[in-house]
Amino acid sequence: MQPIPPKQWRSSQRRRRYAYVRPRRAYVRLVLMLTLAAAAIFVGRDHWRVRRAQNEPFPASISGAARPIDGDSLFVGGNEVRLLGIDAPEGRQTCSRGDQTWNCGDEAKLELARAIGGEIVSCDVRERDRYGRLLARCTAGGRDINAAMVQAGMAVAYGGYAEDEADARSSRRGVWSGEFEEPQKWRARHNSEDTR
Repeated sequence: MQPIPPKQWRSSQRRRRYAYVRPRRAYVRLVLMLTLAAAAIFVGRDHWRVRRAQNEPFPASISGAARPIDGDSLFVGGNEVRLLGIDAPEGRQTCSRGDQTWNCGDEAKLELARAIGGEIVSCDVRERDRYGRLLARCTAGGRDINAAMVQAGMAVAYGGYAEDEADARSSRRGVWSGEFEEPQKWRARHNSEDTR
């Protein structure tokens, strides 16, 4: 057996030593990536909101940056708000115009985003619903968001805004431009927990 020259001995020693380091680095990177992804999901999207009880106290008014949840509910400054006096199509709900089907639930959410228009939203809170959400009339830039949704034909009047609904219906705007099932009936038929 021939002795290994010193230069080759050193390189074979390094190879053996780094053979264990490289896989460990890969595992560390994988764990870090998974941890970062989990943190982004957890923090980013209001997934872990605690629902408030219906009889829990509520503020008289709130304001802040807003983000639509669907056509008749939104987050305002971290509070979940349901727009009072209106009922918009659900996210999965479809409507028809002639022989074409369109996703009126998604369109209602987009219309709410347009009504907000990047403005600070102020809401006069009336009560909490049975799911703990704040029931409120909201404005953005001085515009009544609740009324705007009904006027655009992307929500039906539900205890308010009857004149706005009549105008949208006669002008055939939004859901009134074709056929649709009222959101409350659609939820009941699709076994949704939210029957408002």
